[in-house]
Amino acid sequence: MGIEIVIILCVVSLIIGAAVSGIIQFKRGISYRIKNAEATIGSAEKEAERILEEAKKNAESSKKEALIEAKEEIIKSRNEAEKDIKERRIELSRQERRIQQKEENLDRKLDNIERKEELLQQKNKTAEDKLAEAEVIKKSQLDILERISEFTMEQAKDHLLHLVEEKLVHEKAVKIANYDQQLKEECEDRARKYISLAIARCAADQVQENAVSVVPLPNDEMKGRIIGREGRNIRTLETLTGVDLIIDDTPEAITLSCFDQVRREIARLSLEKLIADGRIHPARIEEMVEKSKREVELKIKQEGERAVLETNVHGLNHELVKLIGRLRFRTSYRQNVLNHSIEVAHLAGLMASELGVDANLARRAGLLHDIGKALSSEIEGSHVQIGVDVCKKYKENADVIHAIEAHHGDVETRTVVAALVQAADAISAARPAARSENYENYIKRLQKLEEICTSYEGVEKSFAIQAGREVRIMICPEQVNDEKMIIVAKEIAQRIEDEMDYPGQIKVHLIRESRAIEYAK
Repeated sequence: MGIEIVIILCVVSLIIGAAVSGIIQFKRGISYRIKNAEATIGSAEKEAERILEEAKKNAESSKKEALIEAKEEIIKSRNEAEKDIKERRIELSRQERRIQQKEENLDRKLDNIERKEELLQQKNKTAEDKLAEAEVIKKSQLDILERISEFTMEQAKDHLLHLVEEKLVHEKAVKIANYDQQLKEECEDRARKYISLAIARCAADQVQENAVSVVPLPNDEMKGRIIGREGRNIRTLETLTGVDLIIDDTPEAITLSCFDQVRREIARLSLEKLIADGRIHPARIEEMVEKSKREVELKIKQEGERAVLETNVHGLNHELVKLIGRLRFRTSYRQNVLNHSIEVAHLAGLMASELGVDANLARRAGLLHDIGKALSSEIEGSHVQIGVDVCKKYKENADVIHAIEAHHGDVETRTVVAALVQAADAISAARPAARSENYENYIKRLQKLEEICTSYEGVEKSFAIQAGREVRIMICPEQVNDEKMIIVAKEIAQRIEDEMDYPGQIKVHLIRESRAIEYAK
């Protein structure tokens, strides 16, 4: 027990000793650190004092330098300001001298203007006096002239105007003649060359179409079979086709008459089939008519395709191709319209190639120019307007539509293609034997031509010659002089163009002659 206490006491004492020694060492370290910190603070205070001293010195030197620079800048600015003020004063004095000089010049000008105004007033007064004197002299001279000439002022004015009018008519006629001569010299040779070349390269056959169709019969007994019991067969055929069958004394032949060539062709084919078949009765007739209609429709389509291939025109609407094929059964003055259209297409294309114009467009317009005639029996209106409406419906080229509209002169031609189609149409229609005309219409056209010519003042007589392609007009030499003849000829030609329809062109030929007659006794 006592040993344990001794041990414990020893251990406690050791611990206490260690703690005391640690405390002593800690105090020593703290005191050492305090001394070091005090030494550092002292050195820092000294350094701070040194820095403050240096800063004060630097601030004093900077202040002195800034003051010096500010003084120099002030002196420099003052010098520049004084210099600027001096220059402005010099400029002001210069401008004052200029203004003073201008004022002096204005004063002198004002003085000159006043003097000129006085002179002008004096001259105006003098001029007025002279004008008044001239009026008096003019009036007296006019009175003298009126007494000498026996004309009043109005009569003299009318006389002068009449002389001027006659002179102007003369000059107008001379200018028209010169202009026409110049145009002829420049254009006739080239136009004649192109047209003759086109005609020579397009040598088409001209065959007039008949207005009736004749169907041959194997014998005269066939006429009775075609007529049928109480005429039932012939009535059925006429009703179904719309064609008149003329059965007369002509041996072994029946004549078909109809204004519509399509219906006449259907009737001809039907009658030929019935004659070949031998069975002729209403039911068989109806069957053959239907078959013939299909054949004619097929032929119309084939003719349209043939025309398109022959003229090398592509891209046409199939309905337009059918209408072109229908022209195969349409005539104009007995000229087949399809052949005429093909010929116009070739002529227009040839002339367009020579002139450097689009030949494809010209051929297209030439082929379609009479397309309205395919529907003229079904739609009211001229074939020109019908053709324009049809081509617009099928979105045809605008230049083609204009050529169709202008090919008979209904509107003024605006394109070269339209003029070429117009010329080609006239060439094709004017070919020898291309067209024929009803006798009554022919006589009426010649009478109308002579009536237009004789309606002009100064025309003594007129004669239509060469089938109406030329009119010769005898002029009274006392009423129409040589210069006025040119104007009269142009007016007559223009009126003929406006009021008449005719194929080709008409030559207006004026003749003025003076005759002296005396008798030897």
